[in-house]
Amino acid sequence: MELDNKTRATDDGKQEEEKREDDSRKLGGVQTMPFILANEICDRFATTGFHANMITYLTQELNLPLVQASNTLTNFAGTSGFTPLIGALIADSFAGRFWTIAIGSIIYELGLVSITISALLPSLRPPPCPSQVNCKEASISQLWVFYISLLLTSLGSGGIRPCVVVFAADQFDMDKSSVASRGWNLFNWYYFSMGMATLTALTFVVYIQDNVGWGWGLGLPTIAMVLSIVAFVVGSPLYHKLKPGGSPLVRLAQVIVAAFKKRRVVVVPDDPKLLYTNRELDAAISVEGRLVHTNQFRWLDKAAIPRDGELSDSKAANLWRLATVHRVEELKSIIRVLPIWAAGILLVTSSSHQGSFTILQARTMDRHLSPSFQIPPASLSIFGILTMLTGLVLYERLFVPFARRFTGNPLGITCLQRMGIGYVVNILATMVSSFVEIKRKSVAATHHLLDDPKAIIPITVFWLVPQFCLHGVAEVFISVGHLEFLYDQSPESMRSTAAALYWMTTSVGNYIGTLLVTLVHNYTGKERNWLPDRNLNRGRLEYYYWLVSGIQVINLVYYIICASLYTYKPLEEVKDKEEAEIAEDKIVYERLNDVNGNGVVELARSDVV
Repeated sequence: MELDNKTRATDDGKQEEEKREDDSRKLGGVQTMPFILANEICDRFATTGFHANMITYLTQELNLPLVQASNTLTNFAGTSGFTPLIGALIADSFAGRFWTIAIGSIIYELGLVSITISALLPSLRPPPCPSQVNCKEASISQLWVFYISLLLTSLGSGGIRPCVVVFAADQFDMDKSSVASRGWNLFNWYYFSMGMATLTALTFVVYIQDNVGWGWGLGLPTIAMVLSIVAFVVGSPLYHKLKPGGSPLVRLAQVIVAAFKKRRVVVVPDDPKLLYTNRELDAAISVEGRLVHTNQFRWLDKAAIPRDGELSDSKAANLWRLATVHRVEELKSIIRVLPIWAAGILLVTSSSHQGSFTILQARTMDRHLSPSFQIPPASLSIFGILTMLTGLVLYERLFVPFARRFTGNPLGITCLQRMGIGYVVNILATMVSSFVEIKRKSVAATHHLLDDPKAIIPITVFWLVPQFCLHGVAEVFISVGHLEFLYDQSPESMRSTAAALYWMTTSVGNYIGTLLVTLVHNYTGKERNWLPDRNLNRGRLEYYYWLVSGIQVINLVYYIICASLYTYKPLEEVKDKEEAEIAEDKIVYERLNDVNGNGVVELARSDVV
């Protein structure tokens, strides 16, 4: 009778578990996309509307010098790129992606509200200075109000950025066979949706900021962010929410510590089947399948070699002394990704200030589309966005099918090849920027306008369009390829952290960009400074562009070397629970003898039937 009760209880437990799995399968999918994309579209609209024209706000409203204003923005961008790492660790460790996005959005909204209030209250800004000569700059207290607002938006974006695209991917089956059969690419269409939101903000919000006022110009992004939060929360019952698998940094540390402890007392066996595996232990962090053993960084395999007494039926393995193969391969995957990730740092460094400088160039050029209408300088970015949107559609519908005929790759080309093409196009874009600046200043010299920083030079602003278009083409290849690469090649339990690495590239690159611009400004002289404080016409901006072009060429060589040496992550995909149970090898390790006389344990493997 007691046995029957236990059997009945076991059956009931299995039925409840199967019911939970069936309910879980009903969640997610296309039905969640309107809520997730509505959230991200409103968020991107708010973010773009807030940031796109901020160089104008700093130089025209707060009266800051050019280099100080530009460095303020890159420092802010650097901080905004660092906080996603904190948000990702919170999401992957205990909070989950849904709550991390929700809380981050609320904090971001507080930052937008703060800066909107500062734009509305005259006491929080210095007196206007239309001539841009002998202007009174913002006071320390006024700047601190601005900085606190930026800090709140940075903290908020730390919860949003690393989780949104990964949370969207969580709603679908993203294993290789499913992706191969799919007629679209989630990352391409994610960027397409974000591009549409960015385009709307650049055309609508920027025009209001330049022609109506900064109160409404910053108020609209604030309202959009409220709508973003509402849309995301309303869709909560439909989302497929993966449980966090514990702190990824702790797991990586455990592998390193375990390998270090055994650095001298064990020898890595030739047969990887002798290494420790435990499917039940790794279940929460290997939903899509376990990572397969690789021969790279074999010294880390020592962490997965069981020693006498480390395996016992009576107690769980001490993960600071013995790690599973899957956990060792998680660390190997991150190590392999890092050199490719690092190549994006100098790319961000080279382009970190170009947006600010280009807006200031455009402000000195003829922007008339008609006698009564001028293009706002910050709205020129729409040409890059339009190129990116068009490029994503052409890439998905024309380039991928064409390339697939030659490569056999369902995605046309690999992520690494896609990024490499983008690096080349970005170098061309920077070189074009230099030639356009030379042309702009030659026209200014012809009309004797070099000494008038407020003069409108009789050269059309559309000279700047080619460089924006080239940057848009580069975005199609680099940004989408980079994000997809980090998602695909990172361990599944660390994907929020991998997305945070994407933004960390922006962080480190912007900080180095700040250092680069500061050094250029400080050491290129006072008379013919490359980056002067007030009068761009007397600068040498084209020299700065040539400098960053050279940096990008060196970076491209580094990237090609890293990409040629990269080994893709091997994954054992498991389709369902029954296959997982059949595939599971229950390994019993036995100590035989010390064959080398130095404490090295030889391991034998036997399968329990």
